[in-house]
Amino acid sequence: MKRRNLLFSLAAATSLALPAYADDQLKIGFVYPSPVADVGWSAELNAGRLAIEEAFGDKVETFFVENVPEGPDAARIINQMAAQGADMIMLGSFGYMNDGISLAEQRPDLTFIHASGYLLADNFSNFQSRNYETSYLVGMAAADVTETDTVGIVAAFAIPEVVGMINGFTLGIQAVNPDVTVKVVWLNSWFDPPKAQESARALMAQDADVIYSLYQDTPSVVTVAEEEGVWVINTSSDMKEYAPNWLLASQIADWSSFFVDSAQATIDGTFKGEAFWGGYVDDTVEVKSWSSSISPETMAMIEEAEAAMRAGEFHPLTGPLMDQDGTERLADGEVIDDAAMAGIDWLVTGVETRIPQ
Repeated sequence: MKRRNLLFSLAAATSLALPAYADDQLKIGFVYPSPVADVGWSAELNAGRLAIEEAFGDKVETFFVENVPEGPDAARIINQMAAQGADMIMLGSFGYMNDGISLAEQRPDLTFIHASGYLLADNFSNFQSRNYETSYLVGMAAADVTETDTVGIVAAFAIPEVVGMINGFTLGIQAVNPDVTVKVVWLNSWFDPPKAQESARALMAQDADVIYSLYQDTPSVVTVAEEEGVWVINTSSDMKEYAPNWLLASQIADWSSFFVDSAQATIDGTFKGEAFWGGYVDDTVEVKSWSSSISPETMAMIEEAEAAMRAGEFHPLTGPLMDQDGTERLADGEVIDDAAMAGIDWLVTGVETRIPQ
C-alpha cells in the first residue's frame, strides 16, 4: 500500500476522516500546536514524523493536524484520531496533556507520546529535551556580546520547561557576566507573530540589546532583531537565513530517535509509559550557527561547558542557587533532579520579571 502523508486543516477537524488502512500498518497521528513550516517547534516535531516514515516505510501510515489550540478543539481531534484508526498518537503541546491522559486511560490499546508534560500511564509517555543545557550555553554568548547589560526574553508560556530554560539561560549569562539583568515578556501563546514582534520591540525599548526568542514558532522575533541590529537567539530550528547578520545562535532539538524507538516499541508490544529526557548525552540537543562575533575566550568557556554536559559531568542547575526572593533552592553542590525540573516554578536571582500567577 502506497504511503500517504495526510494533512487535515483545523477547519475540517470536526469531521476528520481517515482513509482505510491495511491491518498490518501502524497508524500514527500527530497533533501540532502551530502550523508546520520550514522552521519552528512544529517543524522539529514533523521532522520526527518523517524519520518514522523513513525508518518503517509502508509498515506505517502517518497523518497530522496542525495549528490546534489547546482546549476543546484538541480534545475533539485527539478523540477522533483514536476513533478512526490511530494506533499511536503524538501530542505536541503541554496543554494537550489532560485530554491525552484521559483518552489513554479509556483506550489502553493505544500508545501516546506527549511533549513537555509530567503525567504518565502504562501507555502514555512524555518527552522533554534538556534545552536548559543549550540555554546555558547561549546565555554565555549573550553575556559576551551585550553592551547594555540587559537581555530580553520573548517567552511563550510559563510552563516548567520554559521556566527551566530561562533559568539555564540566566545562569549561563552569570557565568560570564553576573551584572546582566534579564527581562521577560510572557506571550501566553505558542503562535502569535504580531504580538511576538511587539514584545521584542518593547524589550529593545528597555535597553535589551540581546533578545532570546523562546519557543516562538516563527522567525517573527528573529526578523525584527535583524531589522533593528540587535543580537537574537532562537529556539526550535536554525534561523540563520532570517538574521544573517545578527543571529547569535540557534538551539535545536532532534526527536527522530525517540519517535522511531516509540513506534518500534508500539509495533513490538513493548511500549512503556516513561519520561524521556533527551540532552547532550544522547545527541537530542545542539546549538547551531554560533556567531563569529563571540569572543574566543567565551567560546572556549562554551566548548568546555558543552563537553562537560556531553560527558554527563555538569548540570547547569547546580547549587548554590537562590530564587528571585533570595530563598535558597539548591544547596552548594546539589543538582536538581528530573522530577524537580518537570515541575519547576521558580526563577533564579537575576531575572527581573516574575512568573505570572
